[in-house]
Amino acid sequence: MTEQQPSVGRIVHYVSYGTPGGEYTSQCRAAVVTEVVNPDLVGLAVLNPTGMFFNQEITHDESGTVGGTWHWPERV
Repeated sequence: MTEQQPSVGRIVHYVSYGTPGGEYTSQCRAAVVTEVVNPDLVGLAVLNPTGMFFNQEITHDESGTVGGTWHWPERV
């Protein structure tokens, strides 16, 4: 099986940081790849329930547990 490569327009998951006081926990959010720097570093448009945000140079972490990173959606 070939390893997936990010490309502009692909859907990935972004892991939010949550808040320091714990009011909001870290969550997976849908995101669209807006730029590819390399296979582990991308720009994203993150889709939150209350709005969108855009960020550049988001690193890949396939564990899906580290805030501020992206990973491929889990198969369900």
